[in-house]
Amino acid sequence: MIFTKHRNFFRWFIVVASFAIVSLILWNTYVFFQNFKAEERLKMKNWSFAQTDILNASNLEGDIGELPLQVIRSNTTTPMILVDQNGEIQVNNINTEKTNDTAYINKLIVKFSNENNPIEMRFQDDVLATLYYGNSPLLNKLKYYPLALLLIILLFGTVVYLFYRSSKNATENKLWSGMAKETAHQIGTPLSSLVGWTEILKSEKINPEYITEIEKDINRLQTITERFSKIGSIPKLQKADIVAETLDSVDYLKSRSSKLIEFKITSPENPIYVNLNSQLYSWTIENLVKNAIDAMKGKGKITIEIIPSNSDIKINVADTGKGIQKNKFNTIFDPGYTSKKRGWGLGLSLAKRIIEDFHNGKIKVLHSEVKKGTTIQISLKLVS
Repeated sequence: MIFTKHRNFFRWFIVVASFAIVSLILWNTYVFFQNFKAEERLKMKNWSFAQTDILNASNLEGDIGELPLQVIRSNTTTPMILVDQNGEIQVNNINTEKTNDTAYINKLIVKFSNENNPIEMRFQDDVLATLYYGNSPLLNKLKYYPLALLLIILLFGTVVYLFYRSSKNATENKLWSGMAKETAHQIGTPLSSLVGWTEILKSEKINPEYITEIEKDINRLQTITERFSKIGSIPKLQKADIVAETLDSVDYLKSRSSKLIEFKITSPENPIYVNLNSQLYSWTIENLVKNAIDAMKGKGKITIEIIPSNSDIKINVADTGKGIQKNKFNTIFDPGYTSKKRGWGLGLSLAKRIIEDFHNGKIKVLHSEVKKGTTIQISLKLVS
């Protein structure tokens, strides 16, 4: 109870803490990068001082000494271009195959100038040479470290989200199944009693028409009970004629719908077979037709088309209702989504579960236009 009460607080705390940790890591990486770059510049200045001593010693014909030579040799990673006062170019740690390509060297000079300020080597007031240097390979790798870190954090967050989502879906499915089984159980008890009372009424010489109508309602309740019991477990699929099953479901709904609803059915004359659970499939057709009637506010035209193809069969249910906006095409199948003031928004989500989870088919909004109507399509695989 305490965890549920403070759940939103914990969620926001985790989000804020994660953001703070990521920001701190990125800031520390940036500071480290700048410090490392400053160290490289100091190293290059020392290199320039050593080179200046060598140039001065050459001009004055003096002794160079071992220390400047050691400093010069120590740089084996940082790429550099040295341009002396006569325009002569000396390169170091650069692809030797392109050192004679003037255009390539000039591009590198521009690139190095953007990465680091050039260092002028002076003797008194004269500029002996200018040193252009780029970032070392280690510094370049470090530059992309924050991006790699963000990618790792993003992937980790995605894994956590998917785990949470799958765990939540599994919990919802268990709840759904439990509620379905319990509903079937609760309906079964009074249903058995109604069957018994019907037999008693038959012996009392009641008008047979009354008994027939009561039996129809009892059969309907039995069908509903079977539907809920199958939702609560994995239903068995059997080879069935999809054309006959669809026509039976539509005929039942047609006889119990308003005369203001016009039904038009287009179907093949030959049987077409699919693996099907008849009770659940009829429930899907019922949900689609009832949604269509609600969308038309009890007046309009419903068109059912059964269209076979090479490997599957399409069942289109079209209405002349208010239509659906394009950005809602997927949302309407989410549990709880409804455009009506009353209702739980389970009809289409249940249809999606029956078709896609139980029958390995597809259900989608094929076409919809606001104030003109909607067509929902079911796709099922054929069997020989």
